[in-house]
Order: sequence, then C-alpha cells, then structure tokens
Amino acid sequence: MKRSESREQAFMLVFERSFKEESVDEIIEEAVIGRNLEVDDYAYRLASDVCDHLPWLDETITAHSKKWKLNRMSRVALTILRLSLWEIDNVDTGPVGASITEAVELAKKYGSADDFSFVNGVLGAYVRAKGQDVPEARRAEEEAAASAGEAKAEDEAVRAAKEAAAETAAE
Repeated sequence: MKRSESREQAFMLVFERSFKEESVDEIIEEAVIGRNLEVDDYAYRLASDVCDHLPWLDETITAHSKKWKLNRMSRVALTILRLSLWEIDNVDTGPVGASITEAVELAKKYGSADDFSFVNGVLGAYVRAKGQDVPEARRAEEEAAASAGEAKAEDEAVRAAKEAAAETAAE
C-alpha cells in the first residue's frame, strides 16, 4: 500500500474516532468485521499515535489557527491537521512540504470548499513557527489560494444562475 493510501486509511480511522469514544483497536475490529477492511501497519501506527496524543495536537492546532476554536473547525479539517502535525514532528515521511501537500489533498477530497486552505494555512504557520523554510509549503499555499479563488468564482456563478432562474420563474 502506498504511503498516501495509508495516510488516507489513518484519516478515516481517526475521523471515525472523533464521533465515538472507542479505541483505534475497537474501531479497526468493527471495520474488519463490517467492511472487510484490512488496515496496514503504517495507518495503524499513525492513527494510534494521533489518538494517544490528542491533547498536545489540539494545543498545537489552537496555537496556530488564528482565532479558531477547535469546536468551530470541521471534523475533517481537525482530523487532517492532527495527522499531519504528528507526521511532521514524529514520523520520518520525507519532506515537510510533501506532508503538507498530502494533507491539502485529503482536505480537498473529504472536506468543504474552505477546508483545504484552512489546513494549509495552519500547517504553514506551524512550520514557519518552527523556523523551517519549506519551498513546497509556499507552493502549496499559492496553489491553495488559487484554488480558493476558483471555488469562490464557482460559488458566485452558481449563485448568479440561481438568481437568474428565480427571476425567470417569477416572470
């Protein structure tokens, strides 16, 4: 299994854990029985470590998310931030920028339109606070800003089409 697939599997486990007070082992046991899921070693270790260190991860996220409280964040974004912060600080997964890029991709796949830019901003702030200059992170930030602009333009186009349809229906 590719590392990105393992990360996605770990994301699903930690995300599910955010809805119920069960251990990662219990969640995996249910997933194996109910969904015939096989969890690879990296996903298991990552999910377990994240769940074991939630207080530190949540403090770190709070410190680097400007004016956002944890209970106001989407569960998708919060889960991705927890995974990525743990990987950046505790797992040798390669360049930090690659971890940030993978986190942004997970947010694009599973989150709302704003989650990926939020995830990117918090991770970028964290990395910069550590004194790391990560060119990949800067590129990811630029891509996130561009994608956010595209999403906003799409939202405006949809809103305009709905208004036009409503006006036509009223006539």
